Amino acid sequence: MELVSSFRRLFQVIAVRMTAPSFESFVVLATGWIFAARRTVTGMIVAAGAQEAKHHSAFHRFFANASWSLDALGWTVFSLIEPWIEGTIFLAIDDTLARKRGLKIFGVGMHHDPLLSTRKTALVNWGHSWVVLGVLVQFPFRRDRYFCLPILFRLYLNHKAAERARRVPRTRPQLAVEMLEILCRHRKNRTFHVVADSTYGGQSVLKYLPANCDLTSRLHLDARLYAPLPERKPGTNGRPRKRGQRLPTPRQMFEGRMERRTLDLYGRRDRVRMAQTLGRWHCALDRPLCVVAVDPLTGGRTRQAFYSTSQVADGIDLLTWYSHRWAMEQTNQDAKGHLGFEEPQGWTRRAVERTAPMAMLLYSLIVVWFASDGHRDYQPAFRPWYRTKRGPCFVDMLATLRRLSVRQQVSSWGLRGPGSHKTLQTFEQTLTHAA
Repeated sequence: MELVSSFRRLFQVIAVRMTAPSFESFVVLATGWIFAARRTVTGMIVAAGAQEAKHHSAFHRFFANASWSLDALGWTVFSLIEPWIEGTIFLAIDDTLARKRGLKIFGVGMHHDPLLSTRKTALVNWGHSWVVLGVLVQFPFRRDRYFCLPILFRLYLNHKAAERARRVPRTRPQLAVEMLEILCRHRKNRTFHVVADSTYGGQSVLKYLPANCDLTSRLHLDARLYAPLPERKPGTNGRPRKRGQRLPTPRQMFEGRMERRTLDLYGRRDRVRMAQTLGRWHCALDRPLCVVAVDPLTGGRTRQAFYSTSQVADGIDLLTWYSHRWAMEQTNQDAKGHLGFEEPQGWTRRAVERTAPMAMLLYSLIVVWFASDGHRDYQPAFRPWYRTKRGPCFVDMLATLRRLSVRQQVSSWGLRGPGSHKTLQTFEQTLTHAA
């Protein structure tokens, strides 16, 4: 199997990050990853038809021993995404669970499982917990939604896993700050804005944000807020004040006057009451925050509070920015359900840290390819009972990539005669159903 030439052109920028033998293995594994039914290394080799190209151990060594950097690949993918963005670059940070089996796999442990848990009961599962940093992009072929394209990854080790690996345990927010510093230092001339849930909205992230990065996240309803520190008059006795005047908490803001607005977020329209203020959080007094308290009148949601370090937006902008975070959840679902993010079975440290993230890097490459070339050949499936679909989703992009790759390969056979068109059509239709 070979991928369509328009997609293989994206690999040329990756070639400079690897040696020639490693790049050859990467192309085979990427091809197999897109066509394989199950994303193990041997499954990729079989799907790519490369059983005789190299010994299978060479493909295993690509993840376990080859000298290439996952962060460098992330920067390269970011360079392909950057031309699609003007102005501020919005980012999303979240963690996701990759369920595993086995006691000897590096980094495994018990982590919170959001799919099995409910609001009343929190359940855990055995596996890897990945902290993922993605770029939020709105492409011309889908102006109604944002795509989150992952570029940087960190494997979180709980205390037991860190002790087994003889490493200093680091929290998920610390890993998130590390990735933000890498990206913001890599592009010092760009402005970034990261959106994240409450896990990454505390002082462990807020106090260590890079200078060219803003943060929008959730805020606790009882958070202590303060006004700016007043100017100290000359000759004043006593210890200087550390905080300004105490402001109402987000919970107390619901008792005052609130503005009624209609929000068009998450694909639905809801009426809310909202109040907005400027203040400083007690744990990061040097960061002025725009705080918004929201009381939903429809939709069944509970009262919530949000904040942003950006001072140029109103409450509607802040809530709109935070709603873009949902694209990360969709990316996690697509990477697991359609690219086998949880399926690789490496167990050594380097194999574990580099195999699963490759699925999300391929996700980013596929979406970028579809935005630049693939959308021209997109053929929506005819479903007369489904008339509300607004545009192509990732499944359609993956099916288009497979279909065009097979079409190019079959066309290279030089079929002639009255049945050649039907042969190609049958191949395409079969592959579309398989995808």
